[in-house]
Amino acid sequence: METPAPEPGAPAELAGRLRAVLQHLLPLLRRQSVHGDLTPSRLTALAVLDAHGPVRISELAARMNIALSTTSRMVDLLDGCGWIARRPDPEDQRASLISLNGDGRRLLRSVRQETTGILAAEIAELPADRRRLLHDALPALEELAECAQRPRPAEPPRRGTPTR
Repeated sequence: METPAPEPGAPAELAGRLRAVLQHLLPLLRRQSVHGDLTPSRLTALAVLDAHGPVRISELAARMNIALSTTSRMVDLLDGCGWIARRPDPEDQRASLISLNGDGRRLLRSVRQETTGILAAEIAELPADRRRLLHDALPALEELAECAQRPRPAEPPRRGTPTR
């Protein structure tokens, strides 16, 4: 038995179309970048630090929805590249607060300008009525992005998933 197609405008239909669009746009932006050592996850970490820093590694992990051990390794890499600063957390001297430093801010600004230019060139090719529709959709997309940036509580292991 076939699953019925989602109703036009239904959340499932919109989500599927949006996911497909993002899967095509993100490689366009990554492919043309001159910052080869800046992976998508590292760029995301820098963007989170720019928007929410200084933060503890655990908060960065929650905001990126990745494991704490993965985040810790990433922070070490970002530190090794000279893009972040660490300082003791005044509330708990055993913990560190992570933030962008000047080099990290300049890099993030450069990447954002570069990718904005790439995307602007593509948008300029759209007819005026399509650019207007894109403009009108931005508030909803911005709200969706804002919701997605909220830290998520850790989910309990799924049934049948081994725990360690």
